[in-house]
Amino acid sequence: MTQNPEQIAATVARLRATFLTGRTRPVAWRTAQLHALRAMLTEQGAELAAALHADLGKSEPEAYRTEIDFTVREIDHTLDHLDAWLRPEPAPVPAHLGADATAWTQADPLGVVLVIAPWNYPAQLLLAPLVGALAAGNAVVVKPSELAPATSAALARLLPAHLDTETVAVVEGGVPETTALLAERFDHIFYTGNGTVGRIVMRAAAEHLTPVTLELGGKSPAFVDAGTDLDVVADRLVRGKFLNAGQTCVAPDYVLTDPATAAALEPALAAAVEKVYGPDPRTAPHYSRIVNERHFDRLTALLGSGRVVTGGGSDRAAKYVAPTVLADVDPKAPVMQEEIFGPILPIVTVDGLDEAIAFVTDRDKPLALYVFSASDDTRRRFAAETSSGGLGYGLPLAHLTVPDLPFGGVGESGMGNYHGRWSLETFSHRKAVLDKPLA
Repeated sequence: MTQNPEQIAATVARLRATFLTGRTRPVAWRTAQLHALRAMLTEQGAELAAALHADLGKSEPEAYRTEIDFTVREIDHTLDHLDAWLRPEPAPVPAHLGADATAWTQADPLGVVLVIAPWNYPAQLLLAPLVGALAAGNAVVVKPSELAPATSAALARLLPAHLDTETVAVVEGGVPETTALLAERFDHIFYTGNGTVGRIVMRAAAEHLTPVTLELGGKSPAFVDAGTDLDVVADRLVRGKFLNAGQTCVAPDYVLTDPATAAALEPALAAAVEKVYGPDPRTAPHYSRIVNERHFDRLTALLGSGRVVTGGGSDRAAKYVAPTVLADVDPKAPVMQEEIFGPILPIVTVDGLDEAIAFVTDRDKPLALYVFSASDDTRRRFAAETSSGGLGYGLPLAHLTVPDLPFGGVGESGMGNYHGRWSLETFSHRKAVLDKPLA
């Protein structure tokens, strides 16, 4: 439910008062909350899937695979390892402190944390950070995206019915509610979204010296080397790019390759689109829709940025933009000036590896970088000479599914990371402890 600033202040104060009682610190409380969240997802998954379809046109299998089951796996991994992650870690002690001195670090809860979620994966990107915040022993305010209203409403109903309402609160709403939340003092703010709002979050956090995690985005390149199996490359690019109608922060944003490879890749991409979505993707039950008319208008304005290889169609009433591949794209074209965040894949040609690396490094550091190459030297050079939040060889998006890999950006694509143990560390203070006996 929405709240006015006074109600929001009271909510944060109530959670802080509960946290100060120590209620969230026992491992038993943390695991109980995680089991309850898991039960919500497994028992009420159909309700969430229906909401995701209402907001984004997601099919039920995709809703489960990318949001519901994804979060269940995150919970299971956390439950399996939480005791070990929370165990104090010994540290060596210098000899001058004596043989009887011991030292260790321990993970302390931060306090009351705020999680602000985006609209593109509105369940997963709210609940996965919540898993880490609960595992770390915090009280949590979660703010679902108002641009996914059905999912926001479902979460606002379901979370209080399953979790401890004295330690977890849902605040719905838009800019006024978010502004009121940011005026409060939190012990950590976790924001997923765009850089413009990320700067607003960071400025507000600075007033209280609150640490932030910013999961942003950017234009994630995909380099396709000469001599690769283009049918395999095209299939993987299409599945990674057009998932959720391209509304994925780590989707391949554009392709870099040499002119000859680009010419051969074009028909392979067209064939892969038809293989995955059929001759008319509009009728494919697993092809999503654009979130709203504003984003639809933004995307269709980019369709003239190159020669259409496949796709190009759209329907504003249905918020449908076809899976589209553009060729002969100038680096200065509109489609190359911002994160696309939609089902448009431009192909930009470069002379070779050196120019491709220079193209990437001349721009903001991306959230992800994908390299399709069998050359060890090519792979090594991308690893050594570029900076990105994540690096994937041969397969886009998949690094998100590895629970022991940190997920996060660098530079314009964000700061901080999470998933698995990295979530626990994000929502904890790693406290140093020294013990020197008195006798």
